[in-house]
Amino acid sequence: MEFLTLVYVVSALYLCSLVWKFFVQRRDQECYILDYQCYKPTNDRMLGTEFCGKIIKRNENLGLNEYKFLLKAIVSSGIGEETYAPRNIFDGREANPTLMDSITEMEEFFNETIAKLLARSEISPSEIDVLVVNISMLAAVPSLSSRIINRYKLRHDVKVYNLTGMGCSASLISLDIIKNIFMSQRNKYALLVTSESLSPNWYSGNDRSMILANCLFRSGGCVILLTNKSSLKHKAMFRLKCLVRTHHGARDEAYNCCVQKEDDQGRLGFHLGKTLPKAATRAFIDNLRVLSPKILPARELLRFLIMSLIKNVMKSNTPKSSSGGGSNINTTKSPLNFKTGVHHFCLHTGGKAVIDGIGMSLDLCEYDLEPARMTLHRFGNTSASSLWYVLGYMEAKKRLKKGDKVLMISFGAGFKCNSCMWEVMKDLGDSNVWGDCIHDYPPLCLTNPFMEKYSWINEVEDPNSYELPDFLK
Repeated sequence: MEFLTLVYVVSALYLCSLVWKFFVQRRDQECYILDYQCYKPTNDRMLGTEFCGKIIKRNENLGLNEYKFLLKAIVSSGIGEETYAPRNIFDGREANPTLMDSITEMEEFFNETIAKLLARSEISPSEIDVLVVNISMLAAVPSLSSRIINRYKLRHDVKVYNLTGMGCSASLISLDIIKNIFMSQRNKYALLVTSESLSPNWYSGNDRSMILANCLFRSGGCVILLTNKSSLKHKAMFRLKCLVRTHHGARDEAYNCCVQKEDDQGRLGFHLGKTLPKAATRAFIDNLRVLSPKILPARELLRFLIMSLIKNVMKSNTPKSSSGGGSNINTTKSPLNFKTGVHHFCLHTGGKAVIDGIGMSLDLCEYDLEPARMTLHRFGNTSASSLWYVLGYMEAKKRLKKGDKVLMISFGAGFKCNSCMWEVMKDLGDSNVWGDCIHDYPPLCLTNPFMEKYSWINEVEDPNSYELPDFLK
């Protein structure tokens, strides 16, 4: 009898130890953001309307029709006059960039943001266990991650990942790498560095599908400090709830819609194809199918199921009729109400059309779209770092309260749609990179001054009979 009692006690203790071990492991597998720092280049790299006009005029491959196309594209892009560009463009060397231009552009970003982030977080570079760097359109030797390790003297056993070619959705791919590392290793610090190199990628030809990239992409970047240390939970800004990645690279239509290539004259550029909206929509829908059950409450999923069943029954009972007496209206609006599980929407600033499309699909109001619109206006499309400027806008506006859920959605070449959900761990209100201008946003009017200055080009019919304004000569 005593033996059986001993067996029961030992078994119970063993079971308790397993449960406790499972609990501890789960606790240390969380992914927290301790802090993040967005990059703001110096004011001498700011692209005003007149200077943009001079850049366009410098391109001898453009004609009257291209000028009219650019005017329409820039005015409708949603970008303002305070975005930033690489230094070689201000030196007039955008058509002939050097490797040093690219390296200098990245080092200015690294040195400014990483130093600020580590100092503010009171974290020594030697404490960093994982470094993930994503710069899509620049592959240097030594790698950019190696340059960071050398600059900040990180440990010799730091786990390093250097990503290229992953497009505007790369920061969430980097985040997925860190999340997976955190699931297998305890008490780690990770540094995520995300940006894009524009110096060697300015297009100087006249292919309209490539000119468009010049109108949208701007300099920027972000550095994020993450950890899975449960002891630092009280210091964390955000906790990762889930992350979903969708890749349609197997579909030729999606694969070819965003491609870096040479035009017919051999000039390198970034091609944005006409099939891009369709590819983005497909990837977005597939991503939402996986994401929705992870972030929406059961009552909303149940409502959707019941409404779908009713709709199918009504459809099956409705007699077929000829289509001559009416018209079919196609809509991309989601039947799910994402606001039942999401408080804030952090959308990729791929352009005004991208923001409008996501807003229509998720039935979002202007309040929901404001952070993305204002980020596009102030900083442009900074590629993979765009999401973090949008998040910074929400924080600077003091929208983020403890317990709120923030949904991030990004798109990238390949074609990819990646999304993730964050839980706000404490009330946030730092003005961050928006500090000098947040009180001016949203402005009363987002009208681009390009139309006011250059609308005269639309009246010109003969390309040989017009005179440039004095400020363009």
